[in-house]
Order: sequence, then C-alpha cells, then structure tokens
Amino acid sequence: MARPPDWVIYTLVLAALIGLSLGQRENADAPPAPPPPDEMEGALLGPVTPFDPAVTVNAPDIPFQPAAGTAFSIADEGRWVTARHVVEGCRRPAIMVGGDRAVAADVRLAPRADIAVLQTAGGPAAIPVVGDGPLRKGQRAFHPGFPQGRAGEVTSRLLGRETLRVRGRGQRDEPVLAWAEVGRTDRLGGTLAGLSGAPVLDRQGRAVGVTIAESPRRGRIYTTSPDTFGPAIRGLQKADEPLTGRTVTIDNYGLVADDLRRDLRVAQVVCLSS
Repeated sequence: MARPPDWVIYTLVLAALIGLSLGQRENADAPPAPPPPDEMEGALLGPVTPFDPAVTVNAPDIPFQPAAGTAFSIADEGRWVTARHVVEGCRRPAIMVGGDRAVAADVRLAPRADIAVLQTAGGPAAIPVVGDGPLRKGQRAFHPGFPQGRAGEVTSRLLGRETLRVRGRGQRDEPVLAWAEVGRTDRLGGTLAGLSGAPVLDRQGRAVGVTIAESPRRGRIYTTSPDTFGPAIRGLQKADEPLTGRTVTIDNYGLVADDLRRDLRVAQVVCLSS
C-alpha cells in the first residue's frame, strides 16, 4: 500500500491538535453545573425604595367580624406574634391550647404595620426570630399555621419588595415582601385564609417575618418586611432565651410544622364571643 503524502499526514495531525485544544478550552470555560432547584438563590434584597411595585387592598370600614388566624411564640414567658388584622377590634383574643380550651391574651398593635404582639400568662418554647437579617431573592420560606382553620402549611420563594397600600379601615402604606407560592401540603386546596399571622421560617427554622395576605390569582403570599418586623419585636426575645431552631427542607417541612403545632409554638388565635 502506497504511503500517503507528507502534507496529508501533517494536515491530519494539525487537525487533531486543534480539535484537542478547542475541546480542552471549552471545558475550561464552561460554567459550573447549576445548583439543585431547591438551592437557587439570587442577589441580596435591596432596601425599600419609592419605586417598589405596589398592591392595593381595600378594607371596608365595617364593624369587626370575629376571625381566626395563626400566632407563634417568640418568648417562653408568654409573648406571641400574629397579624394585626386578625385581632384588631377583638375584645377577647385568645390562643387555642388544645380541644376547646383557650388562653386569654392581651394585645399590643404595631402602629404602622400588620403586626400584633400578644401576651399570655406563660407560654411554650420560643421560635428563634431574625428581625433584620439579610434576605436573598429566590430564597425559600415555609409558612406553618392554620389555613381554613385547619393544620396546614405552604412553601414559597422570595420575589422581592412591594408596597401594600391599605385603603379604608387601617389606611396605610406598608413595605412588604412578595413570595411566590411553590408548594403546599397534600389536601390543602383553595384559600389560605387563617394562615395570617403564621411565621415565615427560613431554612434554619428562624422566623424572618409574619404572613399577612395572599393573592390567589397571582399565586403570591405577602409578608412583613424586616423594616417593620424588626422594630415590632425588638427586645421581646431576650439574649438568654432558650431557643431550639430546626433545619427545614422541602422534604420535612410538613413534619416540622406538625411538631411546632403540637408543641404550641405555632398556635391558632381566635376572637372569643363576648
């Protein structure tokens, strides 16, 4: 068999070298593999600005209608946090402690935010709170409570800041956080009414805010922002408070929520009839 010309051999060798070089270069420049979907987080959430999107809520100026919501313990001496609109106007708010039993609570309303602090004669272990910690867009949160008056929970991802414009009773402009609902426990369908006041738990099981509203059509959950949550709870959870946070994931958040409700660290708040 005749030997191929030298120029053919040189051309083949050169092509092989170029191909090898380009292959190595492509691998070197390739970005790292994306993280698992549950780990994706974005940039740090910026401060409140006048350009934040706004959502308007009309609150009819009508007599208070008894409602039920969720509260969570932030101090074992009997300090709880819930949403202001759950107890505002209620003469006899109470924390349900099992069966038909309830413990009366005194109320302190935050002046310019949908937050209320309840006080009872003693209470369960506290949920760790983070009043002003950094938040990242895309980070996951968990909302355990009593939607529709029954035990249930949802999980969400942070979209960003918005301004809640309340018109009518309790008129105000309040900075809030908007979260996209991305999951809920089985057999929980429809409205999340009753979840108001639930803690917004991060992955470490710390409360970073209060659940205050939903937009079913947009698939959004609205919560307090650090700008209002931090001042409302400042000084209520002492440095020596015995705290037991628990890591929360998409696989165990239903079990964590059940434990919190069983220990009454997350409880239902109601307005007793007079």
